[in-house]
Amino acid sequence: MTLNGWLQIAVLFLAVLLAAVPLGAFMAKVYSGQRNLLTPLLAPIEKGFYALAGVDPSREQGWRSYALAMLLFNVAGFASLYAILRLQGILPLNPQGFSGISPDLAFNTAVSFVTNTNWQSYSGETTMSHFSQMAGLTVHNFLSAATGLALAMALVRGFARSKATTVGNFWVDMTRSTLYVLLPLALVTAVALIALGMPQTLLASVDATTMDGAKQTIALGPVASQVAIKQLGTNGGGFFNVNAAHPFENPTALTNFVQIWQMLVVSVAVVFAFGRLVGDSRQARALVWVMGLLLVAGVAVAYAAEASGTPMLQSLGINPTDGNMEGKEVRFGLALSALFAAVTTGLSSGAVNAMHASFTPIGGLVPMFLIQLGEILPGGVGSGLYGILVMAIIAVFVAGLMVGRTPEYLGKKIEAKEVKMAMLSVLILPVTILGFSAVSAVLPQGLAGLLNSGPHGLSEILYAYSSTVGNNGSAFAGLSANTPWYNTTLGLAMLLGRFAYIVPMLAIAGSLAAKTKLETSTGTFPTHGPLFVGLLIGVILILGGLQFFPALALGPIAEQVLMLAGKTF
Repeated sequence: MTLNGWLQIAVLFLAVLLAAVPLGAFMAKVYSGQRNLLTPLLAPIEKGFYALAGVDPSREQGWRSYALAMLLFNVAGFASLYAILRLQGILPLNPQGFSGISPDLAFNTAVSFVTNTNWQSYSGETTMSHFSQMAGLTVHNFLSAATGLALAMALVRGFARSKATTVGNFWVDMTRSTLYVLLPLALVTAVALIALGMPQTLLASVDATTMDGAKQTIALGPVASQVAIKQLGTNGGGFFNVNAAHPFENPTALTNFVQIWQMLVVSVAVVFAFGRLVGDSRQARALVWVMGLLLVAGVAVAYAAEASGTPMLQSLGINPTDGNMEGKEVRFGLALSALFAAVTTGLSSGAVNAMHASFTPIGGLVPMFLIQLGEILPGGVGSGLYGILVMAIIAVFVAGLMVGRTPEYLGKKIEAKEVKMAMLSVLILPVTILGFSAVSAVLPQGLAGLLNSGPHGLSEILYAYSSTVGNNGSAFAGLSANTPWYNTTLGLAMLLGRFAYIVPMLAIAGSLAAKTKLETSTGTFPTHGPLFVGLLIGVILILGGLQFFPALALGPIAEQVLMLAGKTF
């Protein structure tokens, strides 16, 4: 590790905080219906959308109606995207002449983009037409991110309101998320990416002559517009197969910096918006400290592991000071590769600028474990906030058990219903991840997709289901996932990871909104200080450790021991 590397990391985090604080203030105004900077320009458009859709923005919904609207919207989104993927051969803007994709791959891909996972069992430049990329995948990059923001606001209103029967209007939250937050940011950053060398064209490809005189066909397309929203919306699906390692999708170290900033800024800003909406910015700062400390710890472990290199590479005469550069781009280096890997998995982005399977075993364990902690560091756009608030409910419940008081959080008593719904939400991750991984590790259909045997092969399976259940979308590589078995089971894992988590969370929002907001007293456990920050970190790590350590011990940890002993499978 180098001082220069850590300075790059520090500057990136500082740039995120400098933008996230004012963006959070702006988002708080948007979701509370206050006049904001974009109101003169966008308010007439917003009203026009409501008129066309027959939506009364003043009519709010209870949590059940909110959940039903969200589910119906996503069912419609899945159906439309599935149809586009199956029929792309006869749809316009298909200069490559691609045909429709298979039913199981279409199912997997449609579920993937609707759930904000963006797992890709295909190569974008050889599979998807421009129409599918723009009207299908890019559209759902906006909509799935907007869904996450809307759901987060529903839970925030549960804490902010007193004796209320509603948690907002799903259609209004979706419209404002897209129109005021995601679209303006995507437009500005897409233009910046184009200026920095990223392609944006409807051409299918360009022919180039290599140095030895051969002809090479290089795929092109509307790249910048998709990359802008895939990163801002923590979607992560790449236009090209190798994602942000591709020189057209991530040309320089500066575009790499911008993309990491994009991934983090909205997810951090929504936490600051939460603090303003509940009337206590200290609560937001406490959550940011939790997210930041755990994320920096993940970056440090991954960076240290990759900087240490491997005994086998060193035995080949490779300079040990270069670290483990296998699977990484020289233009990014170890520091920004480790940072990108930790950020993309601490979030629910899933974009990659290096191949995680080529990391050292401990370096590869970091992104896998960050996903398994629940995608809350700082997590996906919106989903990270409601994920860590669910963890906070469990943390104050544990604190209440220790001191013998009814737990409270943000003035709301946390009782049996909230704790049961919180545990139902968090248990969906280990049950689905470990369940599907165990079955795939013994069935011929699951084993047939492995490139490696032994601990690394187990890591390939475990990472795939961790990524899909966590709605992350990054891959450990080596796993041939475009098969009926993996397309189907990974698709089901994405659905469970998204919606089996969301519905109990909305039930918590409805229950909290109906409760009376209590004033703090001398006996109230403060949830904005170092003690609560430490407690919440402990709860997050203990839950992750107890649930996943045995599986990790058989995968990356065992592989690390073998690597140090100079053995491989």
